[in-house]
Amino acid sequence: MRLFKFITYITVFLVSVYALSMLFVDESKQFTIEKEINYPVDKVFPQFNNLQNFAQWSAFFQNKENYSLSFYTPYEGQGSSMSFQNPKNKSDFGDLFIRYSNLNSTLKYQLFEGVKKSPYQIDVKFFPQNNKTKVVWFIHTPRQPLLKRSLNLITEDYVADNIESSMQKLSQLLGGKVDREIQLSKIKYDTLLIEKDKDMLLLGINVSTNNKKGNAIKSIELNHNKVINFVTKDFNKKEDEFGLPILITEASGYKNKEISYFYGVPLKKKQGLTDNNFSYRTLNPSDYYVMYYKGSYDGRVKVITQLLNQAKKDSMRNGYLQETFLESPDSKKEVKIKLSLPVFR
Repeated sequence: MRLFKFITYITVFLVSVYALSMLFVDESKQFTIEKEINYPVDKVFPQFNNLQNFAQWSAFFQNKENYSLSFYTPYEGQGSSMSFQNPKNKSDFGDLFIRYSNLNSTLKYQLFEGVKKSPYQIDVKFFPQNNKTKVVWFIHTPRQPLLKRSLNLITEDYVADNIESSMQKLSQLLGGKVDREIQLSKIKYDTLLIEKDKDMLLLGINVSTNNKKGNAIKSIELNHNKVINFVTKDFNKKEDEFGLPILITEASGYKNKEISYFYGVPLKKKQGLTDNNFSYRTLNPSDYYVMYYKGSYDGRVKVITQLLNQAKKDSMRNGYLQETFLESPDSKKEVKIKLSLPVFR
């Protein structure tokens, strides 16, 4: 009995000392972290401004490999958001919001974790320095109750380590993107080429949409995000583990009021599907008439017409048209696509 009382007194004493010491620790913390990356701001900013891009290199999300991630329109810029959930622990979840976006200059995020009502306030500023960019994080941590304020003593080191790891991954990612841009700059547009391709396995989604002017590319942009989200999160694929997205449709379908298409990305092998909205499709080896195009998506019709006319001139039959997007489809920008028409006798 005496031993029990002694242990109780010691416990109360230690808790009291701990609680008293926490009175001298701020309930929240503010700190700044600066990093430099060897890429220009117009390459760096989109990786922060688009949450799907952000989740591919941010250590905060890369450390949550088995989590379910969901993204919400408009997918980038002010008003976009995402959520994360640990499927093995219902109390382990959160939401990330972009509250403000000023192109190539400033972003303001809010990060909520679990049921906490007080978020992390994260402001990020971008400073161009020739072909480099200085990125500065201004971080304000959530208010902590008295007995949890000790977390504020280690938060800065934890966040700094995450940012350091994230910037290394971002640098690697941008390195691949810049190399691809150099390759794209060498493409000859509006020139007819003849190619032979091997078979290819695609994972994607079947879509039907109205073919009014400007509507098709909006549909493609939406479904591109769905496919990439599924491949990267449900299949846990990195960007270098799948190919450029391909749209497959009837070659003369652009004349119709409604168009149907399959939109998917190449994979090396099949995996089990957990979502019935997605399916596999195989492209067989074939000869192709090929042309590269850049401009408005609706403007590609002239190139499709050239390909069909060439096939007719050569007395060739054709299969379904393939449109390979060399850059992610964006309804607000011009497209860069490779149009491939399979031909045979």
